[in-house]
Amino acid sequence: MSQTPDPKDLAQAPLIEHLIELRSRLMRAVLAILVIFLGLYAFSNDIYTFVAQPLMALLPEGSQMIATEVASPFLAPFKLTLVVAVFAAIPYVLHQAWAFVAPGLYDNEKALAIPLLASSVLLFYAGAAFAYYVVFPLLFQFFTQTGPEGVTVMTDINAYLNFVLKLFFAFGVAFEIPIATFLLIASGATTVESLSKKRPYIFLGCFVIGMLLTPPDVISQSLLAVPMYLLYEVGLLFGRLARQRRATSAAEAEPNAKSSDSTGDDRS
Repeated sequence: MSQTPDPKDLAQAPLIEHLIELRSRLMRAVLAILVIFLGLYAFSNDIYTFVAQPLMALLPEGSQMIATEVASPFLAPFKLTLVVAVFAAIPYVLHQAWAFVAPGLYDNEKALAIPLLASSVLLFYAGAAFAYYVVFPLLFQFFTQTGPEGVTVMTDINAYLNFVLKLFFAFGVAFEIPIATFLLIASGATTVESLSKKRPYIFLGCFVIGMLLTPPDVISQSLLAVPMYLLYEVGLLFGRLARQRRATSAAEAEPNAKSSDSTGDDRS
């Protein structure tokens, strides 16, 4: 005599399968980071030298970076190489996340999610590159030239690393503003008109965020706040374009719907 399956067991089976797949995706992402890290570790000192170049190029003659802790010469390049490995693996990590959630999405959601994921990765990299090539030279030139006379600039390598990683992350996240603005408009949480009216508050908020995320000087705050506001305007622009596209599609679909209704009435 066959037994009827327990509904609880049937409900738990898909959950267990999802958890197993999630574990598999996470392990692949961690493995990718580990492989990249092992490949880059031999060049860890070179990577640190590259990241430190904006400051090293501006140090006064006879000055150099120093290590004030015993393990800093090893830990600072090690930590930087690990962070670089994570940054480099972001596209693959997001691909694993996408492969996990994609089966549960509709076709229109998939068509929107793929460009958003790709553009968010590119914008994050663009923010980090902007910090390295634009912000760092201006910022370090200001810091190295404003010190009191007789004070020799000799920055600790670990303190420098923490400082630049904070700025890399701040600028990378700040460059995601167009994506966040577009998603707010596309989801219906707000409208283009509403966000346009809040421009003065957004402008002020950008400088407040710049003050919180950057060192206490006007240059670094402005170099973060101004791009943030410009990227906010870019998000509004794409929001307008998306709204116009939806309106055009709806206008084109309406005559087709009417013609199909009239055809059905004629056949009846």
